[in-house]
Amino acid sequence: MATQYSFVTYWQINAPVEQVWDAIYNSTDWSNWWKGVIAVKEVNEGDENGIGGVREYTWKSALPYRLTFSMKLTEKQLYKKLSGVAFGELEGNGTWEFEQKGDITFVTYYWNVFTNKLWMNYLSFILKPAFQYNHDVVMRWGEECLKKKLENVIPR
Repeated sequence: MATQYSFVTYWQINAPVEQVWDAIYNSTDWSNWWKGVIAVKEVNEGDENGIGGVREYTWKSALPYRLTFSMKLTEKQLYKKLSGVAFGELEGNGTWEFEQKGDITFVTYYWNVFTNKLWMNYLSFILKPAFQYNHDVVMRWGEECLKKKLENVIPR
């Protein structure tokens, strides 16, 4: 039986929302700056707004395993929101929300998924806290790496 996970991640980035949005939306570049992202490849471009576009992600974190899954973009509100559905080794949905207040861009990420790897589901009764920790590590890396990336972009 698949195990469900629900996470909410909050980031505060000292950068304009346009730059934060661009870095998140252009996920094919994540492996160049986000520790833990092994690869992102575009499978389908989608329509002129990217809707229906599919990208395949491979991740690795503190624990010795990798996860590969695809995301299909289902909603795009420029500088406000990105939503998609996941399929593959993880199945569910994710949503990025963006809001700028002063010089700070607040990012909220909602991630609600089921695991499809047999060993993960079989051992989830004991390993679920470790999988949750692993997710938190990857997302913390994302925030730290994005801050470093944008420090080199923002004129001071």
